[in-house]
Amino acid sequence: MKMKKFIQKIAIASALFVLFSACQDDEHTFGDINTPSNLQITAVRVGEENTDTPNGDGSGIVTFTATADNAISYKYIFSDNTTMVVPSGTTEKRFTINGVNTYTVTVLASGTGGVTSSKTIEVTVLSNFSDPETTQKLTGGNTKKWYWAASEVGHLGVGPNNADANANYYGNYYQAAPFEKAGSPSSACLYENELTFYLDNGALKYTLNNNGHTFFNTAFESVVGGAAGADNCYDFDTSGVKNVQLGPANSFVGQNNVAGQTTGTQMTFSDNGFMGYYIGQSTYEILSITDNRMVVRAVMGGNEALAWYHTFSTQPPVQSVDENFTNLVWSDDFNVDGAPNPANWNYDIGTGGGWGNNEVQYYTTDADNVIVEGGVLKIKAKKEAFGGAQYTSARLKSENKFDFKYGKVEFRAKLPTGGGTWPALWMLGANYATNSWPACGEIDVMEHVGNDQNKIHATLHYPGNSGGNGNTASTTIPDVSTQFHIYSVIWSSASIKFYVDGNLYHSYANIASSPFNANFFLIMNVAMGGNFGGQIDPAFTQSTMEVDYVKVYQ
Repeated sequence: MKMKKFIQKIAIASALFVLFSACQDDEHTFGDINTPSNLQITAVRVGEENTDTPNGDGSGIVTFTATADNAISYKYIFSDNTTMVVPSGTTEKRFTINGVNTYTVTVLASGTGGVTSSKTIEVTVLSNFSDPETTQKLTGGNTKKWYWAASEVGHLGVGPNNADANANYYGNYYQAAPFEKAGSPSSACLYENELTFYLDNGALKYTLNNNGHTFFNTAFESVVGGAAGADNCYDFDTSGVKNVQLGPANSFVGQNNVAGQTTGTQMTFSDNGFMGYYIGQSTYEILSITDNRMVVRAVMGGNEALAWYHTFSTQPPVQSVDENFTNLVWSDDFNVDGAPNPANWNYDIGTGGGWGNNEVQYYTTDADNVIVEGGVLKIKAKKEAFGGAQYTSARLKSENKFDFKYGKVEFRAKLPTGGGTWPALWMLGANYATNSWPACGEIDVMEHVGNDQNKIHATLHYPGNSGGNGNTASTTIPDVSTQFHIYSVIWSSASIKFYVDGNLYHSYANIASSPFNANFFLIMNVAMGGNFGGQIDPAFTQSTMEVDYVKVYQ
């Protein structure tokens, strides 16, 4: 009312005509205040029309419709700690806790001027979910212990929890370095965690043993009376058995619809159970899981904008010096100009039917594609029609010349550029002819694709982790095509660790049953296109990978 009287007084003063006009504009933009009224909410469970399933068909899906007079938007607040803003008032929600459960649903109807009306209802929903494969991998069919994969980059990480499909499935904001938390008493307790999953008469159970010390996110230090202002280890009792409920995940990652980014299964621990790092959350989405490695994602309690990522292994985290591979047993420094040394290398020739990856190059022995010159090996991919292909390149291998088991391998190389290029420095199980891939094993020390410049990949292929499901990691190096870098792997009976310029960025806990306990030989090539190389730039003409040396130590 005061605002309107002020405007009326200004309107009487003709000398202030301009100000009058401005105030009239302000009054117009302020608008009327309309409080929503007659708020109604309906909830329809999928399958409830069947008299045998009055609480739904087990999918847990409910369609909600909210209507109100003078409402311009609606916000749903669910008792499972999720929310939705729905301008139309109609939304679909999937409840994921198994069994018949009753949830509280509050709707805020917003009107003009920011005023709201609210109403709360309850809905009882049946959710049936079964994932025996995940249960088997978690428990090994009986009991299995898990530990932080502390040697991996990003074993602990945090990123956004939003609809950005390029950033919401990994620790985009922060990724812990290998054993980063081991260097300080305030954080080292994280690596003491032993997570045990087991079956008890068919029911999935869980215990967390961390010797009584828990690593707390600083936002939750009040739980233990702390006030350090930073993440810190505190005495905190985590004993006791927790029930584990598997259910369908309903996250932004699943909405990406990208194969391999999530299993689509989440697990919820009873009695405030958690997976080692206290972030006020008891529900974790399983992004990936194998028999010996697991990656989970959890939305931070009280801060839905953040998601934390944890990587676990079945091998305890042991920070120790790698096996002392210092004896140089084989090398090629490419110091003699001409064709590559025939005592060290032979060739793959032809298209290989796409070499299993739908590649489109023809591998040759021609000096235009492979030559030693100026102290480096040059493998050049060219746009030229040959042998029914539109591109030529080369692939060298030490098969039947040199193979070995365990050691340190170093490639010093500068990579090609161009959309569609796919250079690789790698190793293949020497018994592949009788033990077909992926049973023979493959160790990709370095792969790069020109369509994602400067991002290098280290990958292991073996049964259960072949093709696009390889055990892989990547890192970004800003100048891979203008500077030489050392790509290396340290391979032992206990582990396989990948480095670039001495920096670890991927590791694997080797086990006796894996194929990585037999002889392997070396391979270097530049492929074009294919499943990984992707679309070839129409403007591409040629580009070269240069290799300064290859060394093997044992």
